Parts: sequence; C-alpha cells; structure tokens
Amino acid sequence: MKSTLAFLGTAFVLLACQPSHTDAPPPPPRAVWSLAIHGGAGLFGEEDLSAAQQQAYTASLDAALSWGQAQLDQGASAVDVVEGVVRLMEDDSLFNAGRGAVFTSEGTHELDASIADGTSRNCGAVTGLQGFRHPISVARAVMDSSEHVFFSGHGAGVFAAAQGAETAEPAWFDTQKAYSRYRRAAKRAGDEPVPLEEKRGTVGCVAMDMEGHLAAATSTGGMTYKRHGRIGDSPIVGAGTWADNRTCAISATGWGEYFIRTGVAQDIHGRMLHGKQSLQEACEASIFDEMGALGGDGGVVAVDALGQVALVFNSTGMFRASAIKQGQDVARDVAMFGPYAR
Repeated sequence: MKSTLAFLGTAFVLLACQPSHTDAPPPPPRAVWSLAIHGGAGLFGEEDLSAAQQQAYTASLDAALSWGQAQLDQGASAVDVVEGVVRLMEDDSLFNAGRGAVFTSEGTHELDASIADGTSRNCGAVTGLQGFRHPISVARAVMDSSEHVFFSGHGAGVFAAAQGAETAEPAWFDTQKAYSRYRRAAKRAGDEPVPLEEKRGTVGCVAMDMEGHLAAATSTGGMTYKRHGRIGDSPIVGAGTWADNRTCAISATGWGEYFIRTGVAQDIHGRMLHGKQSLQEACEASIFDEMGALGGDGGVVAVDALGQVALVFNSTGMFRASAIKQGQDVARDVAMFGPYAR
C-alpha cells in the first residue's frame, strides 16, 4: 500500500512539474484582413530590369494590391477578391497570364488557371484554354457551376462558352516581349530546355477576408514554346493552388514540374494541419527542403487562418506584394528582388 501511495505521489509531482499549455505564448490576434499577390518568380535581379521596367512592375503590383485592399475593406469575400485581383493581372501585359501569355511551340496561347475556396474546400480549374479573356473566371465558373473540378482543352472552351465567358481574339493576347521569347526558343535545338530566366510571369493571389475565410487563385500562360499540351502546376489544385480555412491559402509560381512532383501547396497545408508547423515554417520547408532540394526554383505567397502572410522563394527574384490590416493600421509592401533570407 505504501509503495502504491509513493508511486502516485511521485506521478503527481511529475505531472505538476510539466509545463502548462497556458505557459505557451498566445497566438497573435487575427488580422482584420490580409492579402498577398505574386507576378512570377525566376532568376532575375536588379541588374536584369531597367529603372523603367522596375517602375512599371511596381506600379502594376501596387495597383492590383490597392484594388484588392479596397475590396476587402468593404467586406468583399476572399474568393471574390482573389478572382478580381487575378483578372486585373490577366489584363496586364507585363505578366505571363491572359494578355501577355507566352507562345506555345505552335505559335498559339494556351491558358491555365485555378481557384480554391477555403470555406467549402471547393475548387475549379482549366488548362489549355484558348480564346477567353479571363481564364480565372472560367475556373471560378467551374467551381461554382459544375459538379466537376477540372476541364481541359476543347472541353474547357465548350464549358466557358456555355457559361457566357468573355472571349478575346488570339491577337489580343500577343505582346512583343512574349513573341521575342518565342522566336528565340524556335531557334534553339529541338529538346534544348527553356532558359530559367524565361520561366516566370505566372500571377496569383491569396486572401483572408473580414469573416476569416481564405481563398487562392493562380493563372498562367505556361512555359515559352511548350509542346504536346504541357501542363504546369498553376491549374493543379494541391500543387500550385490551395485553400482551406483550417490552415492556409497558397498560390505558387516557378518551375511547375517540380511543384507538381512535390505537391507544394498541399504539402504546406499538410505540414500545418498534421505537423503543427507555422505557416512560415511549412512554406520554407516545402520550398527549400522538398521542391528546392530536387532542383526546382520558385516560390509561394501564402496566408494562414490568423491572416499572417508568408512570401517564400528560393529563386533570385519574385514579383510580390502584400497588405495586412491589424486594427486600423494597414502594413503594405511591394518587392521584386531577393535573395530570400531563410
């Protein structure tokens, strides 16, 4: 009997000495709303862009950020905001999405997009879309008006037309910058890889609205001189796009094959949900220790359920911007160059 009492007494002391969960620092207060956008990542630095180009990119990122910020301040939903921001960037010829999309090996434009709603965990995606001005809105229609998630090629076009999506002539997507890259690629040997500096321009947006709901959207023209219906990560939910109110919203940009191989967007979600990592920890582990370790480059913009933002990349540059409202104060940032300090 005495030994039993001694054992119980020792156990009580040990339990009493364990650190209490109440000793852990409390989580930061949830932001009023949060927003982050990207315009592509790649091997570029300040020396690769003229002062005029830097000014143009800064102005474009700032304009998209300001529009999204105003919408969130008025109480718009996260999913409406991410779609709207990406629509603006699809119309901006600076980026490889919508107008300004790169040319395929056949001299055409094949557009990819995906969108995800963290509240319902519903999503929609299209790939190989041609002739429609806003691929992200077609993806939104897939999410809202179809029992399916993903349409490709001809089927994506049929669906878009049935939904009354806005069309655009092929020439509307053309830019001299994209055409020059296409001509350079055409002169290279048949299977010579596209230079890494040309793997950039994808656009994306993540947001947390006033209700605490998350959403993500991504849109791209893919890779210069892509052949055989190549598909990257941007339209693939779980690789290039993700949203779940329990964890995070993610939009990725970079060398798509590596983001697919490591399922970057869902890997970050899984690290947070099951591994209990913070948003920052999960993004850095996925970008550097998984995708990057295989030789891929690029990055993500991300927001978690508290409105904390992570902008993580292992390339030398990523066009990015963010705005977070805490109380009455809004912190904004627009940047292009790296390297990222882990």
